[in-house]
Amino acid sequence: MLPTAAENEAPSTVQVLQPSGWPMPKGYANGMAADGRIVVTGGVIGWDAEERLADGFVGQVGQTLRNIAAILAEAGARPEHLVRLTWYVVDMDEYMANLKELGKIYRTIFGAHYPAMALVQVVRLVEKAARVEIEATAVVPR
Repeated sequence: MLPTAAENEAPSTVQVLQPSGWPMPKGYANGMAADGRIVVTGGVIGWDAEERLADGFVGQVGQTLRNIAAILAEAGARPEHLVRLTWYVVDMDEYMANLKELGKIYRTIFGAHYPAMALVQVVRLVEKAARVEIEATAVVPR
């Protein structure tokens, strides 16, 4: 279980950057600003501690997000400290076809905090059976 905001005395200093007059993005932020200690992950995929990949694209996304949350927790960070996610997918159509389910999984794990994000389709990932890899950057308040 991830710590709640009440369990951590330091408030988040993450600020969403939304230029005046721009339409509100859905599921991401145009930009983020933050002050604190930077926490970054490598490319994280949807496998467990025994390096078994979850079944299917949606399952792999869920496990990938849980893995990122676990890495953040090691640094005392929480999902609301995220300022950037870069998603690498092997099939953009697979991502687009699962938006509703992905949104539910995302909110279950990370809540309603949407950092700046990029989504990139790649030919393949290092692990041949991996469908998604995500890099995360968080800033923990000092």
